[in-house]
Amino acid sequence: MESTPVNWEALDALLIDFAKSENLIEDSSSSSSSSSSYHSRLLIRHIRRSLLSGAIDAAVHLLRLHAPSILSDHKILFRLHKQKFIELLRKGTAEDRDSAIDCLRTALAPCALDAYPEAYEEFKHVLLAFIYDEDDKSSPVANEWSEQRRLDLAGFMSSMLRAHLNAYDPIFSMALRYLISIHRVYCLRQGITSPISDLTERLLLEERDSPATPQDILYEVPPFDEVDIQALAHAVELTRQGAIDSLRFTKGDLFLAFQNELCRMRLDVPLLDQLVREYCVYRGIVDSVSGKQPIPEPVKFNQQDSGNCSSRDCSLEQDCNASKHSDGETSVTNAQMDGSPENNADVTSMRQIDFEVRYASELASIHEDCSTSGSLQHEDGSVLQRSRLPGNGERSKRKRWRGRYDDNSHMPNASLEEHSKQEHSISTVVSTLTKEKQGSEKLSVHDASNVEDRYEILLGMKELASRGMAAEAVEEVNAIDPNFFAQNSVLLFQLKQVEFLKLVSSGDYNTALRVACTHLGPLAASDPALLKPLKETLLALLRPNEDALGNALPLHALAASLQVAVGRRLGVEEPQLMKIMRATLYTHNEWFKLQMCKDRFEGLLRIDSLKEANTPFLAPVSTSKSYADSCTNGSSQATVSSGTRMSEDGSSPTQASSRDVICDEGAILKVMEFLALPRADAIHLLAQYNGNAETVIQQIFA
Repeated sequence: MESTPVNWEALDALLIDFAKSENLIEDSSSSSSSSSSYHSRLLIRHIRRSLLSGAIDAAVHLLRLHAPSILSDHKILFRLHKQKFIELLRKGTAEDRDSAIDCLRTALAPCALDAYPEAYEEFKHVLLAFIYDEDDKSSPVANEWSEQRRLDLAGFMSSMLRAHLNAYDPIFSMALRYLISIHRVYCLRQGITSPISDLTERLLLEERDSPATPQDILYEVPPFDEVDIQALAHAVELTRQGAIDSLRFTKGDLFLAFQNELCRMRLDVPLLDQLVREYCVYRGIVDSVSGKQPIPEPVKFNQQDSGNCSSRDCSLEQDCNASKHSDGETSVTNAQMDGSPENNADVTSMRQIDFEVRYASELASIHEDCSTSGSLQHEDGSVLQRSRLPGNGERSKRKRWRGRYDDNSHMPNASLEEHSKQEHSISTVVSTLTKEKQGSEKLSVHDASNVEDRYEILLGMKELASRGMAAEAVEEVNAIDPNFFAQNSVLLFQLKQVEFLKLVSSGDYNTALRVACTHLGPLAASDPALLKPLKETLLALLRPNEDALGNALPLHALAASLQVAVGRRLGVEEPQLMKIMRATLYTHNEWFKLQMCKDRFEGLLRIDSLKEANTPFLAPVSTSKSYADSCTNGSSQATVSSGTRMSEDGSSPTQASSRDVICDEGAILKVMEFLALPRADAIHLLAQYNGNAETVIQQIFA
């Protein structure tokens, strides 16, 4: 599978925003709105964990404190009371059985009378749980006993709270879900094996949260535009009715409905954090392993009812005295939830502190093994001084990775599975660093002693190239590996282009021509593909007063390419997130070529900015065909469906029609709606029947 050029600077900005929004890096510049959104998402995660563990009272308590108006919806309250009744019976003690009966009398039965029409029947049905045991899988109430009920309720409440608190995930998180889902659909449709399937299958989970449901008053709404319905249905793989329900919930707001549906998709959060950290270290956004880090203060929710909590007020406070270490003893103070045993809280908190201490000590030991020496000895005896690279000056600007420490703090009922996931993620990072260090001994092109040295060298070279210091970058690369440019002639050509244009901009034409004659000419003579960019480069001599360097060359793209290529020679592979973005952006392009329209949501998710990696004449990269005529909203738009299409493997084209067929947008939508077909299939059918939607439908049902 091919890949598409990526604007890494735009991705850097998205990831910095993601890390700040999720409190993954230490940053004092986060806005109050970002902090509020983070605390709202954290509240939702805590409520989700409470529901998944069966701690319904704890979840309701948090809801009353931070989102009391959501409990005014009797449908939601009935589902919570019903699950509480089951959880009390699940405990199996006589005392809990009495509590279950009390729950029936005081909460569940009164709520069933006015929740919704079917609620009273559901209430009578759940009474059978008194008779049929949880272990009886064939009983009429086996579904009520099922763990799936917890999952459904937790997902449903997460969806409702997300919309209620306006606590949507960061843009990058939503964009990644969207790109991976399109990647999967495209590969399945085209019969292609995805080169990143091992990552995407683990990263984007199959299950989704249950959708939020609109209140009854929202059911009487004007009909929605079919364009919006089809766009939403095919963007997030919904049925037509599912798309309509989603639009009802947002009162017809397409983009809000789209965000709701994207956030229903579940990501493996520990794996995502690991991928983001790997990328940020590689790009110099956060510092690499740099010794023992202080354990951050955990965040807890205020358990004291302030008496004036609004529906959107997610009041949180820092517990500065949550953990104290002295003489090898640990003292933990926890705010307990209703119905949460104190000993469970202590066990959970003790495990969290133990995990954090061991993590910090592991990183410290890795750092001791990988301490930097300031210089690298090469096989030829030459020494590369790291101080020559500007990366050292940039290091102070890097952020410190904080990690997702506070998700489980002060959650007595939280599942310990999350601890094991996070511990496994950190162990993977440590293991990867250790393997890279051991693997460096096998390299023949350098004698770099440790991982951190190699990262600093790469970041220094990236900084040189991004500043336009091409001659210095070439010198540093040759000092590490004299044979590098013999195998990467295009990169050398690009760097010499930068050097040439920089000299032209400064008015030193003689030296510029010397660079062209000495380097650019011979390189183009050996590779005919470089002749065109060489001619384009020489045109800069005709415009001496213009900023040729700034106008012509995307230095950050060149810097990223140099970093990846040199990194491979040093045994440092590019981050896996880079591979994911290249592959998914390529399939995003190809998918919408099949749809013969522009993606309506790419601007919202900044996907368009990720593709703005313009290379005017910097590199002779092969580019795929441009988009077909884009279609926009409205039935007046038309799509040209060419009768001839080239197959994916480059084999002979298949003839669908003897001429191009003009497909009216209304005809496309009609076929999509009546036949429940994807857009590409609707266009293909219309092309066979001269764009006549009625003929297509008649032929299908004939």
